[in-house]
Amino acid sequence: MSAIGSAGPEIRMGTGRLRGRMEDGVAVFRGVPFARPPVGALRLAAPVPAEPWDGVREAGAFGPPPPQSRLLGASGVDGTDGDWLTANVWSPDLGAARLPVMVWIHGGGYMYGWSGDPVFDGRVLARDGVIVVTFNYRLSAEGFGHFRGAPANRGLLDQVTALRWVRDNIAAFGGDPDRVTVFGESAGAGSIAALMAMPMAAGLFGRAIAQSVPGLFFSAELAADIAAAVAGELGLPPRADELARLSPERLNDAGDAVADKMAGRPQWGRAAYIRSPFAPVVDGEVLPAVPWRSLADGAAREVELIAGHTRDEYRLFMAISGDSGQITAERAATALRELAPDPEAFRAAHPKAGEERLYELVHSDWLFRMPSVRLAEAHQRRGRAHLYELTWPAPGMGGEVLGACHGLGLPLTFGNLTAGAAGLLLGQEPPPAAAELSARVRAAWIAFATTGDPGWPAYEPQNRHTWVIDTEPGMTAYPEETSRELWAGHAFDPLTLRAHP
Repeated sequence: MSAIGSAGPEIRMGTGRLRGRMEDGVAVFRGVPFARPPVGALRLAAPVPAEPWDGVREAGAFGPPPPQSRLLGASGVDGTDGDWLTANVWSPDLGAARLPVMVWIHGGGYMYGWSGDPVFDGRVLARDGVIVVTFNYRLSAEGFGHFRGAPANRGLLDQVTALRWVRDNIAAFGGDPDRVTVFGESAGAGSIAALMAMPMAAGLFGRAIAQSVPGLFFSAELAADIAAAVAGELGLPPRADELARLSPERLNDAGDAVADKMAGRPQWGRAAYIRSPFAPVVDGEVLPAVPWRSLADGAAREVELIAGHTRDEYRLFMAISGDSGQITAERAATALRELAPDPEAFRAAHPKAGEERLYELVHSDWLFRMPSVRLAEAHQRRGRAHLYELTWPAPGMGGEVLGACHGLGLPLTFGNLTAGAAGLLLGQEPPPAAAELSARVRAAWIAFATTGDPGWPAYEPQNRHTWVIDTEPGMTAYPEETSRELWAGHAFDPLTLRAHP
């Protein structure tokens, strides 16, 4: 049941009435709780569905960001009320019957991010005939710290709860609970890969778009060792009952402190090398196995998948860190030793690449490119998968630095070409090609969410059909065949503790 009055559109859902806003012809509802605040007795616990309310709840403002890492300059978040687990909905027609639904899962290294980021505004997508949903989930140590007495992967459990909320309530916004597509980038895409492998998420979505899938998954042993170091920063044992007495900000700040010191922890292996203290944990219960293994065995076989990556994934990180033009032969050798399946074979396969190019390539391959391909390859064995590569170079930062870098798909996906970080990637005045390319990407994603057909053939081992997204997009065999062959035998197993030297 819905209505649009002078005060704003109103709908009735399971937990009560909501009043939203009309913006550019789209009904928008922000800050809608899908779970109870995870504070007090619910701190470091599995999420609990939201409670009903009386009267009409105003849904004009985003809920607060969840407490998160400050390493990339995020300001502290007042986490006292804990009202972080909220969702936002953009509907082009509240009276519609069963529009396709697209549920966005944001990235941020499992450490930072917010559904209210202006790049993720759903108005442009929604105007093309879909319901768009974004939501928050717990991050950093609060969401992914593997503490004794706390359920594993609380951030992923939040995502499952949000998807259950969509299933139970989206019809009130004009959406079809039987036509839900999850889409996300970076850690959001890694979350989607995990959800496809999680038994408790089965049936909550029928399609998935995973953009730049990270290969980062932790063994329970590694995650517990990192969690012990986080608790050690606070002078406490790694037990949920002890840590829950502290504020979420203090806990996450301890996670940041550990991230700063990871290079001195060689027993953490590749996690220490890339300074990533948190990732989904293969605990055997919430997440039974790494996604490529589960999907190859038939998990989520009914889910239709798009997976893909950008050509130059790691250039953004090199530009932000100031590493562009600064990579020595020693750093390149270390990167190959830490990440490449065979360092000498990697060098031999790229005979014209200098040290910096090798450094960039092995990080791009290990972090995002090959896990994205592996997800499609694993899924196509039992289900249907489509593969893409974004090769259009970002015009931001002068147009010579970024290439087709990590994150470039975000403004292209949402059509918000000047919002938030889009200016860094596209420049303050995006060229016409950006708008044209965004329209094509959005059309493909919406077609897939609506019909299951994005407009190019499914991936299979013989022809390896791939949509190459450039000024003139086209379909070809997978372009990065050298990398695909180099990594063909690499398992992308969970990262584990290394033996002490």
